[in-house]
Amino acid sequence: MSVITVFLIQSTNRRGLLEMRPRTALLLLVICLGTCVVGFSQTKKDDDEVLKIDTQLVDVPVVITDKTGKPILNLKESNFTVFEDGKPQEVTQFGATSAPFEVALLLDTSGSTRADIELIQRAAQYFIASLRPGDRVAVIAYRTDKTPDRALAVSEVLSSLTEDRAKLKTAVEKAGVSNGTPYYDSLVQVADRVFGDKPKDEFRGRRALVALTDGVDSTSSADFNQAKERLEATGIAAYFVQVDTREFFEENLMGDCDTAIRFSAAQIRRYFAMFKSNDVEKTTDFCKLGEFERLAISKKLYEIADNEMTTLAKESGGKVFPVADLSEARGAFKQVADEIGTKYSLGYYSSNEKHDGTYRKIKVVLKGVPAGTQIRAREGYTAPAN
Repeated sequence: MSVITVFLIQSTNRRGLLEMRPRTALLLLVICLGTCVVGFSQTKKDDDEVLKIDTQLVDVPVVITDKTGKPILNLKESNFTVFEDGKPQEVTQFGATSAPFEVALLLDTSGSTRADIELIQRAAQYFIASLRPGDRVAVIAYRTDKTPDRALAVSEVLSSLTEDRAKLKTAVEKAGVSNGTPYYDSLVQVADRVFGDKPKDEFRGRRALVALTDGVDSTSSADFNQAKERLEATGIAAYFVQVDTREFFEENLMGDCDTAIRFSAAQIRRYFAMFKSNDVEKTTDFCKLGEFERLAISKKLYEIADNEMTTLAKESGGKVFPVADLSEARGAFKQVADEIGTKYSLGYYSSNEKHDGTYRKIKVVLKGVPAGTQIRAREGYTAPAN
């Protein structure tokens, strides 16, 4: 609230009475009112700035292709309209396809891929080389920490975001192998450690996860819902080069339990958690599982992985690139790099300022583009609840 104070300049006349000098009083009143208007204007500006800071900027990565799947480039901000829960939003930030990108490159070096670590490293190096100058990359892989009591698979950030290709080459060469798959933990690590800080303006809406994995978790402390929530909060697009390891896994799942590849206790619990009935006999002891039950668990775990990757990719505006084996990973990485180089980014402050923790649906509509144009964009986000 502004307080207006009027100072009266007084003079003593011959009768000892105090009277206002009319011209002086009028001048001071005008000056005072002007000052108060300026103060009010400044206060309003400050309030607007606070509101802008307190309101979440929603990043929307977008890929536009023609009916044949070829990227459409050189679109302008005027070609895009963004809706949130059916209501049009004002686009305040726009990134063209030529703007740089930040990428978290996650390499699953566990399980059946351990024998192919050099192939993984070569594919990763090729992917990094396929990116454009100015694109920044972080590298994440798995390793095994050994103690006198046990060996534990953990996720490790080998390099933070950098455009230094020599540092990235060294980081990829350092990638080791692990005796388990802390996949969910690594997704949380990408969200919290790689993309934990707000992006610089040039990278707004231009961040992505690129993961080479089969998506079957075995040892994480976090679960899928926790990982999904963290990734969603960053607004990054999720891409997966999905390696099919199921045949290898199931071939080595049969036979004597002492020599077979085993499920982890966490995987077995995840399987039995799907059964609501208490009539189902449950055990976390792998050796007590028959071969039929082992195959049933394996099938369900791979189905879960497929669904989770599809969900993360679809809702974020990313994509899943299935490959039969690691020899095809290089080609899939090239496709990912090409798509990242043709991605638009939009940003808006939601007109719904409620912090109610609800899910908001996003829809991007195009105008002034050829018939048959296809669009893939982030589908929604969860509003903050604080």
